[in-house]
Amino acid sequence: MPELPEVEIVRRGLQGAMEGSKIVKAEARRKDLRFPFQKDFVARLEGQTVTGLGRRAKYLMADLASGDVLLMHLGMSGSFRVVEGDSVKTSGQFHHPRNEDRLHDHVMFRMSSGADVIFNDPRRFGYMKIIARNALDDEPLLKGLGPEPLGNEFDAAMLARSCANRKTSLKAALLDQRVVAGLGNIYVCEALYRAQLSPRRLAATLATKKGEPTDHAKRLVTAIHAVLNQAISAGGSSLRDHRQTNGELGYFQHSFQVYDREGEKCQTKGCGGIVRRFTQNGRSTFWCPKCQK
Repeated sequence: MPELPEVEIVRRGLQGAMEGSKIVKAEARRKDLRFPFQKDFVARLEGQTVTGLGRRAKYLMADLASGDVLLMHLGMSGSFRVVEGDSVKTSGQFHHPRNEDRLHDHVMFRMSSGADVIFNDPRRFGYMKIIARNALDDEPLLKGLGPEPLGNEFDAAMLARSCANRKTSLKAALLDQRVVAGLGNIYVCEALYRAQLSPRRLAATLATKKGEPTDHAKRLVTAIHAVLNQAISAGGSSLRDHRQTNGELGYFQHSFQVYDREGEKCQTKGCGGIVRRFTQNGRSTFWCPKCQK
């Protein structure tokens, strides 16, 4: 599933085509994706100007002039492409042709900017929902989400407070969207490696008995910031389905230090360890047992 960097890259790719433009025509080409479309889905979109395009955790959020918000989730295989005329603009050495099966083009927005914004989702785990902005705080899909890891409020003190007295593993805590929003398996593995912290370590060790952040918490927040910013700069990670809106692949996967590198030598200078993999909470965890403590 796309994580925060991939969703942020998609948001930036859609911004030029959608922000400030009117949805001249909307099409929902089937009755549902992961969930059924609202009966008035098309009617509430057509004629509305997108006043802003934001992101919350792994959700895209299009603010509409009507006061509604279009909430969009990519699911496992969802992707957007922006078409102007008969082609998608592409550039860069990491471009690869995207899935050409138009049977999976499930939603289309024709924008006054002259662009068609098309959502393609072969597995149909993505979803879209229109919510009144004044009802966002009560929306079940968003309620309870933790802080944005790249937001100003996310720091070592906040992370320590969230993890204090938790008896779960550190990795499980970081994957809990109530602790921090938008992180997934890839970037948690990478951040823990950079912070030299074991994924098996108790989450509670990020806080002192008084609830203050330990050095572990400070190192981890620095590592989370670094890995997310680097991934966004690289266009995200493309393992299976992620594409940017112009069809290009992200290439942060070429910078993975532990994820999907089982059996390779640890890249920490002087470590000499070997990257291992084990299953943790149903997911593959990659780490170096020698330098991650």
